[in-house]
Amino acid sequence: MNMMETSAEALLTEVRSRAEALGFELVDLRKRGSGNRLSLQVRIDRPESGLGKGVTADDCATVSRALEAWLDESGALGPRYVLEVSSPGIERPVRWAQHWERFQGHEVRVKLPDRGRVKATIVRLVDDDTVALMLENGEEVTVALEQAQDATLVVDWSQLDRATPKTAN
Repeated sequence: MNMMETSAEALLTEVRSRAEALGFELVDLRKRGSGNRLSLQVRIDRPESGLGKGVTADDCATVSRALEAWLDESGALGPRYVLEVSSPGIERPVRWAQHWERFQGHEVRVKLPDRGRVKATIVRLVDDDTVALMLENGEEVTVALEQAQDATLVVDWSQLDRATPKTAN
């Protein structure tokens, strides 16, 4: 069976399972482009990672080689594609139910219907499809995960400064 005809959900499942088999969490997956030149952007992290304990360039290379071998063998993206594997970055995406649950109590920037881009605190995951958020004005709202678009963690730079060792000059 030609994988070119697989759904976005099947691609997500395949990439997630391959990352997890190597000991990494899939944080984000974006398929862009069309026709002859598709681009697959993959963001990975270590499960329960903390400051200074994220993925390295070597980790990204390991995952990239494994995904490239599978993509070449399966033909999932066709013969010509661009694969990018990277860390989630400091303002990591919050996409799937397990992310919303993991980061309860953390602040996010998120685009919500009828409200635009807002800053909110994750209160709780209501169910696999819904999250409760506390907006900056104190209002608690419940939002379907599919409507919580482009969510990223908000960096607390004061905490980051304290966690970074100072070097003597």
